[in-house]
Amino acid sequence: MKTKPFGKTGIQVSQVGLGCWQLGGGWGKISDATSQAILAAAVDHGMTFFDTADVYGDGRSERRIASFLKDRSEQVFVATKVGRTGDLYPDKYNEETMRQRIEMSLDRLQVEALDLIQLHCIPAEVMADGAVFEWLRDFKRQGLIREFGASVESMDEALLCLQQDDLCSLQIIFNIFRQKPIHTIFATAKAKEVALIIRLPLASGLLAGKFTAAQVFAASDHRNFNRDGQFFNVGETFAGLPFEKGVELADALKPLAPKQMTMAQWAMRWILDYDAVTVVIPGASRPEQVMQNAAVADLAPLDEHMHRQLAEFYEKSVQDHIRGPY
Repeated sequence: MKTKPFGKTGIQVSQVGLGCWQLGGGWGKISDATSQAILAAAVDHGMTFFDTADVYGDGRSERRIASFLKDRSEQVFVATKVGRTGDLYPDKYNEETMRQRIEMSLDRLQVEALDLIQLHCIPAEVMADGAVFEWLRDFKRQGLIREFGASVESMDEALLCLQQDDLCSLQIIFNIFRQKPIHTIFATAKAKEVALIIRLPLASGLLAGKFTAAQVFAASDHRNFNRDGQFFNVGETFAGLPFEKGVELADALKPLAPKQMTMAQWAMRWILDYDAVTVVIPGASRPEQVMQNAAVADLAPLDEHMHRQLAEFYEKSVQDHIRGPY
């Protein structure tokens, strides 16, 4: 597994990490045994970066990570998030409640300080006010957190966060179907040494190329209940594309995928080809998926012709269909 420095921290993290939303039950029910097998496969294949949040299963994801790590000697950088619980979101942000939420994450993860706390897609006006970043600085000085960053929905929000000189990281949606970050924030993030964490690399599975328009998802799966942004930002599900259009576009991409890798690996290799990217965090509901994802870091970069083809495909066929803040 290849690694990259995580911003200015000096810590090396794996280029492919593990997104842990599903460990909280966000993709349907996953048993404790399966969760532990997924985490073991991740570490055994060189993944040293886990991304979770306090709201993933109301803390279940954090607890499962802690349960796994207590019996392992490997060093894993665990990033969690704060700011989407009902006592804060959308308009009740205050320092004391945020401190309490961070202390709850500390307890669930069984650590003395959080490696990284990220603002969890909180309203832009709250970030623009600036007070929330001052609270995070205080928490860092007090030893509750080692670093802070933000997970955002739009590039306007990303640029707003990049004005904070001591921001450690930004988590963004970036994939073949959602290429706007390349031209809006990559250069700035790289110049400021802000780590970029990439979520939704496969656009909720569309870019694995296995869905049909008649696909049925479990009732508890966000790809069912948030298909059109009914419960949270539409961009978090299928990267903001209408599902049927997304399937159509994925099918159109299949002839371009190299035969020596799966379509999912190709889509993630494309992401890692951008040197501004620090780590990509695909989820996994089975250990076998983890192994396939881990292999992406060792694949050869795509050639310039392929990158031009995918840029043109996005510009001509994709970008006008994206919904929600972008």
